[in-house]
Amino acid sequence: MKTLGKILIGTLAVIAVVLTAGWLALRRPDVPWPTLKAQYANAASRYMELPGGVTVHYRDQGRRDGPVIVMVHGFGASLHTWEPWVQRLGSRYRIITLDLPGFGLTSAPEGYTIPRSGFVDIVDQVTRKLGVEKFVLAGNSMGGGVAWSYALAHPERLEGLVLVNSGGWREEAEDDGDGPLIFKVLANPVGRFLLKDLDGSALTRAGLRDAFAPTPEMVDEAMVARYVQMSRAPGHRDIILGLMSGYDPADAASKVKLSAIQTPTLVIHGDTDKLIPVDHGRRFGDAIPGATVIIYPKVGHVPMEQIADRSAADLDGWLRTKVFVARP
Repeated sequence: MKTLGKILIGTLAVIAVVLTAGWLALRRPDVPWPTLKAQYANAASRYMELPGGVTVHYRDQGRRDGPVIVMVHGFGASLHTWEPWVQRLGSRYRIITLDLPGFGLTSAPEGYTIPRSGFVDIVDQVTRKLGVEKFVLAGNSMGGGVAWSYALAHPERLEGLVLVNSGGWREEAEDDGDGPLIFKVLANPVGRFLLKDLDGSALTRAGLRDAFAPTPEMVDEAMVARYVQMSRAPGHRDIILGLMSGYDPADAASKVKLSAIQTPTLVIHGDTDKLIPVDHGRRFGDAIPGATVIIYPKVGHVPMEQIADRSAADLDGWLRTKVFVARP
């Protein structure tokens, strides 16, 4: 028995060494800012310094004298997710897109934590510094949560609100437990610790394919690389992990809370969304007075990328008939 016990202990020790070695082999360092900017900034990229040491990457594109639309990306994403809409709507609208702290090419000082107001203050500061007093605010996924929170905090500044597969009703994917593996792992403190410095390519690829369901073929290796590399920007991983652990149920949407929104609202949602159930889109539509709801069949989490032509046309039509009726 003693011999068997020694063999078992020895075997477990070998397994532990192998697993540790594998974990160490998969660890990846930060990607320097010059490398990221050389790959993912373009001629439209601009940088704005905000209080607290945050430097926001943003793009201000489209028709300079047109009505203004500000677009806020989702968790793990960047302003690149809005480029299909920018290309299709820029001839009529001035479109401002930005990267939130912890994402894309926006940098934040070491030890930066998301304030209690979330990202609402970032949107407010950027638009005010750009001299934009009135605008339509669009948000996808986590960015949708930022958008409706902004509508509650600063209703006087919004001409319209657009929620694209919006988050914030409840913790995403908790209804049926069938969300992407990456979110399940990040929901666990041990998982966050183990994943912080690891190569996240496989999990990112799987998460993107879920986001683009039922058209996962739209996810190519260039897209996966962009998401993975930007997640490894200096300081991003600490901010992202802090964001994952800082969820407060008190911040969730509710019918009572959203009933205070009087801003003209468009809710769009794909009915095959694996990250946020389509039922959440319907709840937003029911809760916000007078909201227009569009449910896209056989479309997933990112309609602005999956069906760019149709979703951009629907947004334009809604803006022209519900928000900017008197404008050319």
